[in-house]
Amino acid sequence: MRKSLSLLATGIAAALALTACGGSSSPSADVKTLDPANPVTLSVGASPVPQAKILEFINQDLAPKAGLKLDIKEIEDYQTPNTALSDGSLDTNYYQHLPWYEDQVKTKGYKFGHGEGVHIEPYAAFSEKVKDIKDVQDGAKVAITNDPSNQVRALKVLQVAGLVKDIKEDSSVLTLTDEQNPKKLKFSENQPELLINDLKDPSVDLALINGNFILKAGLSTKDALAVESVEDNPYANFLAWREDSKDDVRIKKLDELLHSPEVKAFIEKEWPNGDVTVAF
Repeated sequence: MRKSLSLLATGIAAALALTACGGSSSPSADVKTLDPANPVTLSVGASPVPQAKILEFINQDLAPKAGLKLDIKEIEDYQTPNTALSDGSLDTNYYQHLPWYEDQVKTKGYKFGHGEGVHIEPYAAFSEKVKDIKDVQDGAKVAITNDPSNQVRALKVLQVAGLVKDIKEDSSVLTLTDEQNPKKLKFSENQPELLINDLKDPSVDLALINGNFILKAGLSTKDALAVESVEDNPYANFLAWREDSKDDVRIKKLDELLHSPEVKAFIEKEWPNGDVTVAF
């Protein structure tokens, strides 16, 4: 089952609770073994692409044989999945990478655990005004995420492209010095899901966009002006759960399936250009 929930952070957890059919209060959470003859439900919050698409493949091709049924809830924004996981509206979520996860746990006090990385969606810079990253002029307007963990990621893409310098792990557009920003780029911060819209803004020269939103918009990194390297990349997406669910056999099975040869082959076939890269 796959449901689309285009809900932003305010009040969404209650809405998820109303639609959930596999939350932690379900008897399914108490099962000790999985039986294909009597599948149990697991609710998963996920970004629409590629996460929900990968989960759909698992639900159709792998989960039935494992005694599992996924209730997939597509969520557009980055705050909702952790809020809903924390309050029990979701059993697990699949959308985040380690730097984001660690920031969320630190700043919001979530009691979570997580699995190993499944895939990486490279960050990339796009423009509808210039054809080459070298053509970005001094003082150009750059649209960038307001999420700290992904903002430094975006700045590193600009650094490799030669537009900024000396980016640190705690760098942000608000703290860049003249030495770090020699081209005097003007940064416009926005929510990550809205940066695709900024790309179409005539005043924007360059937009740095997260991989899942690149895919959702029908774009490809092969058309980008600059693309993040996937080598030694710390931004692999993984399955996350509440600490009190760490022994849930449903979650353990889904994490196992996410790292299966079948999922690896599916990702490589579905995104042959490297827009989604297997991390295991």
